[in-house]
Amino acid sequence: MAAPSKSADLELAIEGMTCTSCASRVERKLSKLDGVTASVNYATEKAHVVVPPGLTTRDIIAEIEKTGYKASIPAPDPSEVEEKELAGLRLRLVVGAVLALPVLVISMIPVLQFDYWQWVCLVLTLPVVLWSGWPFHRATAINLRHRAVTMDTLITVGTGAALLWSIYALFFGTAGRIGMRHGFEFSLNSSSGSGNVYFEVAAAVTVFVLAGRYFEKRSKRRAGAALRSLLNLGAKDVAIVRDGKELRIPIDELAVGDVFLTRPGEKIATDGVVVRGRSAIDQSILTGESLPIEVAEGDPVVGATINAGGSLEIRATRIGADTKLSQMAKLVEDAQTGKAQVQRLADRISSYFVPVVILLSIATLLVWVLLGHSIELAMTAAVAVLIIACPCALGLATPTALLVGTGRGASMGILIRGPEVLESTRKIDTVVLDKTGTVTSGELRLVRVMTLPGEVEAEVLQIAAALENLSEHPIARTIASAGEDRGALEKAEDFKSQPGLGVTGTVRGVQTAVGRRDLLNQLGIEVPAGLADQLQESEAQGQTAVLVAWAGKARGALAVADTIRPSSREAIAKLQSLGLEPILLTGDNSSTAKAVAAEVGIEKVISEVFPEDKVAEINRLRSQGRVVAMVGDGVNDAAALAAADLGLAMGTGSDIAIESSDLTLVRADLLAAADAIRLSRRTLATIKGNLFWAFAYNVAAIPLAAFGLLNPMIAGLAMAFSSVFVVSNSLRLRSFR
Repeated sequence: MAAPSKSADLELAIEGMTCTSCASRVERKLSKLDGVTASVNYATEKAHVVVPPGLTTRDIIAEIEKTGYKASIPAPDPSEVEEKELAGLRLRLVVGAVLALPVLVISMIPVLQFDYWQWVCLVLTLPVVLWSGWPFHRATAINLRHRAVTMDTLITVGTGAALLWSIYALFFGTAGRIGMRHGFEFSLNSSSGSGNVYFEVAAAVTVFVLAGRYFEKRSKRRAGAALRSLLNLGAKDVAIVRDGKELRIPIDELAVGDVFLTRPGEKIATDGVVVRGRSAIDQSILTGESLPIEVAEGDPVVGATINAGGSLEIRATRIGADTKLSQMAKLVEDAQTGKAQVQRLADRISSYFVPVVILLSIATLLVWVLLGHSIELAMTAAVAVLIIACPCALGLATPTALLVGTGRGASMGILIRGPEVLESTRKIDTVVLDKTGTVTSGELRLVRVMTLPGEVEAEVLQIAAALENLSEHPIARTIASAGEDRGALEKAEDFKSQPGLGVTGTVRGVQTAVGRRDLLNQLGIEVPAGLADQLQESEAQGQTAVLVAWAGKARGALAVADTIRPSSREAIAKLQSLGLEPILLTGDNSSTAKAVAAEVGIEKVISEVFPEDKVAEINRLRSQGRVVAMVGDGVNDAAALAAADLGLAMGTGSDIAIESSDLTLVRADLLAAADAIRLSRRTLATIKGNLFWAFAYNVAAIPLAAFGLLNPMIAGLAMAFSSVFVVSNSLRLRSFR
């Protein structure tokens, strides 16, 4: 593989990472190479590497493999690889649970302990610890090579100690004799421990933690789905003109310079310039705004936007990875890669806890020997410290709180992606809000009927609606729908659409026009000063108005606008009460944005921005030391949602926005954003409490182990009490209001 002559961007899929410290380790390793810049994302399991001249892809992969992880060129369809990994983890969990359940039941209930039960438990426990728990042991080995300690290390040490000691007790102690029982005798007598087995500890810990890892993996795989959703928005085929003939070809065969056709209602196939025709283009994918823009010959258009008006002939100027849609996908991916991944709380605790426990175990061994006791008694006490230190409830601490918290959230219309999401919520101090579809409903509605003296509002609306009913323009559909709500529409004839201007026709036998002032000027109809003043006032409030004229006279005007959600003002007040500063960030024009912000109580407004500008604004706020939440619903919000410390997507919005976010607000209500942050903070507090008690019960029993007073009953009680507490503490989240 030849080395490139200039720096090149390389993307690699990384296998074997189990926590954020793994990603940091790979990143540091690559960054030590001269001229290499690397960014590794634990969530997407990808590395983005800038490779300087002189190095090849093979060199980079070899360097990653030195750290103990696997690297490869990403598969064309990463979802297949992710599903295969998830299926493997699911199989390990199912097999482990099926085998561990009888071990746990028999070991904890003496009446079920038949002759040779301990040997049956050995046979059942071995595959649970060695095969189902293999991902933990492999990660432990990799971490040890780098002198790092994580939760995996704690699992390996604890389950390994329990299993190995139990095997020793069976073969070299008295635990293997026929008729051996673990009763309910709660004594604190010092013994060699060679008559005790701890298979239930090894099996239960492995399965509980594996369950937590599986659910985390399942939620994490959604990170890559955002990019797939975005790229799927593009057209799949296109009608082109070659040698004067129309052909329909796959989008991949379209070349720069080709002229293609786009009919009303179709997606524009790729970025280009209009060469013939006039139309209205729905650019909501790009700007998020529901009002279309008018385009004519010479105007640029963007791929994946919708042609909402007349037919267009467009010359392709950018295709494939150069298009605006692909650039937006790149924005999302870069944002996900650059987003700081929070290290699991359990990993942080384990990094201190494990070394302390190992030192205590060694100290216990040395003290017992120095006090003149036998090696067997000393080893019993030392191993007991390791066994009791591995908390079963550790595997339940996060999953149970998440299960109850997400369940409660779902009933309130809030979906929480995973545990790493919750870390950010307690630190959030700024909330950035998209306008359309978030603060507002995202749907055009008739908000005002303006008339001249002597004209009737209902008549102006009904005549305009009759004519607009024959048009496919979004504003026309809004007016027609408003007219239908007030009665059956009359029939219009001689309909003619003039893209960019409006429509004309005959209603009630009278020549009628509905459209912009330019249309009326073209028809020689004057707009009276009183009506012009009302139009100006309407537009100052961010509304879009069209004039209505018939029989050669202007009669009135109709204003349409994206209406504010009823709960938005209350929601903004609640967000402020949580200590958050709201900022309105929108692609809409300045006057509309300021009018909406003033109505809901937002002071800071940033308007007329494109998707890349939204990301830049999020990053600017973060560079100032702010912790930023972003609330949005559109495709144009996806990259900003991914870039923010916490992304909240309206569930009524686009799939790409939902996939890019951390929290999804199922109900179309901004109040859910405040509830989501409160629930996330409460769930995080519960997880922290769970982790504390998961360790606390076991830590309390460590002195008993160090003094040689540990028996299976004490180990079992510590495990049971910590697990029961963790579950009951998590269940308290059901009362969240």
